[in-house]
Amino acid sequence: MPWAKLAPEVFRAMLALDATAREGLDPALIELVKIRASQLNKCAFCLDMHITDARKAGETEERIHLLSAWEEAAGYYTEREQAALALTEAVTVLTEGQVPDAVYERAADRFDEAELARLIALITTINAWNRFGVTTRMAPGQG
Repeated sequence: MPWAKLAPEVFRAMLALDATAREGLDPALIELVKIRASQLNKCAFCLDMHITDARKAGETEERIHLLSAWEEAAGYYTEREQAALALTEAVTVLTEGQVPDAVYERAADRFDEAELARLIALITTINAWNRFGVTTRMAPGQG
């Protein structure tokens, strides 16, 4: 289903939310968060897009490949990236409970309040994009 063509006002609103959420956040961090959420949500379309974007932004193949096991490969990611990835996972699997206090506090210790608010918005936005992609069966290369 070409949902963006069928609901262009929703698509434009999503683009605006996405752009606003990214403001002030590190571009590498943004792509890592988007890739990790897309891995968890099994959104092939978004994985393809954000891995491509990460490569264009200079992300290494090694960090991209290790992202699904970032906790075991923690030495490849900064403390801020690790905190953001932990928060990404907690928000993405929110249906399994809630964001643990320790995860939230870890992120709050590494991001100022405005950054944290934008990070949460970024995570929420990529999860929404993933749900559009998975539900409408978007495949890599479409769009």
